[in-house]
Amino acid sequence: MSYQAEISRASPTAVVMVIDQSTSMSHRLRSGQSKAAFLADVLNKTLYTLIASCSKADGVRDYFHVGVIAYGGDEARDGLQIEGGALHPLSRLAEAPLRVETRTKKVAGPNGDVMEQSVRFPIWFEPKSRGKTAMCAGLEAAIGLLRDWCAEHPAAFPPTILHVTDGHPSDGDPEPIADRLKTLATDDGACLLFNLHVDVGDGEPLIFPNDERAVADRFGKALFRMSSLLPPHALESAARKGYDVRPGARGFVYNAGIEAIADFFDIGTRPAVAADR
Repeated sequence: MSYQAEISRASPTAVVMVIDQSTSMSHRLRSGQSKAAFLADVLNKTLYTLIASCSKADGVRDYFHVGVIAYGGDEARDGLQIEGGALHPLSRLAEAPLRVETRTKKVAGPNGDVMEQSVRFPIWFEPKSRGKTAMCAGLEAAIGLLRDWCAEHPAAFPPTILHVTDGHPSDGDPEPIADRLKTLATDDGACLLFNLHVDVGDGEPLIFPNDERAVADRFGKALFRMSSLLPPHALESAARKGYDVRPGARGFVYNAGIEAIADFFDIGTRPAVAADR
């Protein structure tokens, strides 16, 4: 395990988000919002935050390349709808939102009162929920994206894959595919695969466990095995957020609610946020 390569414009890293858009993603979270809609909001906010963090006086610096793979029905597809392939330098993403919405957020006023403020919210990724859970197709598509990327960037910080699902795969066993995905590597280490399982049940979320026995569900155990060990930078980020991360902790969250989903994306993209070269 290395994960110490410098992230720069000359040597960017890559982040690929693999998103379940099957029918079950239309189910509601406790907030009343569908899983698909909330997840799209978090993903779009993550992209906006990355762009803002990499924006300098000379423009948006391409510290990393990003792609989104969505799967549902019998297939996986490009989730960004941007010309020029499925993996894009950050500056290209900044130029090509589908639209920019005006939303409101609550802020503290000068007297401690709560006020609403209008903000611009770019949209790159649309919520959808239809068909079966073509998880194997989604992970295969990630392999297709990153095999050549790793070969073209041998000295780079390894790619990170953030996979979010709420159901069991309908197109086979994803574990061997995940194993192949994690064999892709740069000279700095193997690709990092993080998995998050979204649910609306009453159970407590299980966040970055280090023991498969802590997961009761058979498919949850498979997702645990599919997940990479948290590298040092992710362990530090998780600890700063107050999570009890122990030796052997994996990039896996089970039965995730709203807060855990947002933290999962933040921790998973932290290397790119930290880049400042």
